[in-house]
Amino acid sequence: MTPRTTRAPEEGTRGDLFDPLCPTRRLLDRIGGKWTSMAVKVLAEASPGEVRFAELQRRMAGISQKMLSVTLQTLCRDGLVSRRVESSVPPRVYYGLTELGLSLEDPLAAVRQWAEEHMAEIDRAQQLSDAMTEDT
Repeated sequence: MTPRTTRAPEEGTRGDLFDPLCPTRRLLDRIGGKWTSMAVKVLAEASPGEVRFAELQRRMAGISQKMLSVTLQTLCRDGLVSRRVESSVPPRVYYGLTELGLSLEDPLAAVRQWAEEHMAEIDRAQQLSDAMTEDT
């Protein structure tokens, strides 16, 4: 059997999530994380305005400076977030959602809402599963 090779989907076409080589999988890894969801939410609330790095970090409780920097770099690289540097000492850096990034807010909001509404059920299911595992 020969190995299967797949190219990235052409622009304007959809990927195939079930193809192991499809870049859609990598994109879902990036946009499915809690820090991405939180950053998009904070930036969407400010849209069409911008938010400074320090304000993002303050509003995203628990995120380290390095993780926020990596998250924002990835979102900028994916075209979801714009970055603007204002010349000053120290430089002021502002972030805002692009149109593409803003289009991601509703789907992520739905996932956040689902998680918040069902967290208690998930906790109960995990506790039940853990209790059953302990009994075996």
